[in-house]
This record gives sequence, C-alpha cells and structure tokens, in this order.
Amino acid sequence: MIETVVESIRVSLVNQNRVVILKEVDGPRHLPIWIGVWEAEAIAMEIQGVNAARPLPYDLVKSIVADLNGQIERVLVSDLTDEIYYATIVLRHGDRTVDIDARPSDAIAIAVRAKVPILVSERVMDRASLVPDGDDDEDESATPATVEADATAGGAPDDERLTVFRDFINTLDLEDFDKRSKG
Repeated sequence: MIETVVESIRVSLVNQNRVVILKEVDGPRHLPIWIGVWEAEAIAMEIQGVNAARPLPYDLVKSIVADLNGQIERVLVSDLTDEIYYATIVLRHGDRTVDIDARPSDAIAIAVRAKVPILVSERVMDRASLVPDGDDDEDESATPATVEADATAGGAPDDERLTVFRDFINTLDLEDFDKRSKG
C-alpha cells in the first residue's frame, strides 16, 4: 500500500466536475479521482479548517465511531474496476478490526476528519496515477505526462478511455481552485 495525502481539490471550468488529487507521500505520482460536489466541499472544508454550522455525515460517522469506543485507523483505495474506484474504511473496536466498504470520496472525507492515513493499493496507483511534467513538484501548471501500466494486472490501461480523463485534467483551473492542506 502507498501512503498518499490530499494534495488538492480541483474544478473543471468546462463542466464543473470535481476531482480530488491524492499525491503519494514518497514519490511523484498523483492519483486523480472524480468526486461529487458535496463530497468535494466536505473534504475542502476540513482541509481549510472551516466548520459547518451543523455536523456533516462524515462528522457523524467520526462521532459515532468514537462514542462506541472505536477508532478509525486508515482508509484504503483498494481497487479500480470498470473505471470505478473502491475504498475501505478500516475501524478498530477493541481487538476487532472492521473493514467497511465505502466510496473513495466518502472515505477520504472521513480520513481527513479523523486524521488517518489514506493508502492506495500499488495496483490502483500503477493503473491510474499520473506523473506531472518536469521535475518541479511545485509547478502547478504541469500536465499529466504518463500513465504507468501494471503489467501484472492485465497490461496498459486503455488509452482511449484515459483520454477523456486526461482532457478533463487539462481543463482544470489550477490557480483559482487549488485547495492545499496546511499541515
């Protein structure tokens, strides 16, 4: 598993779709995952330290787990099948570990609130990550340059299917909508 952090939430100027960008902690790869507007707002609010007037569902989950003497340990982005990402929220209750199936957007929103690691399987990172052009990680005008293939998981991703994703990434306004974590 590869540890990642939420690098930013981006918005397409063309169609207003949201994408969360996970960046691997010890490497150059970025994993973009399309998410809904509400989930994007929930993640961005937490990263920016903005409190909602009333608890969001992700705050409720965190509170319920804590009130039941449980602990959210980590979030896993575990699979990518038919262009759908799958995630798991890993909870600990006493000496019992509980894996809960979740959408990645919901799992990430919970992870940033619980301040737990967001891990991505090597297979998912190999199939869907992008590496920005250039060596400068701070170059936010960089465009996705490569998609690394997982030869052991069926070969290279279908370039035709990934073209729409690359086009989407290239339409993002990176300056106006960059939401960086402070911490």
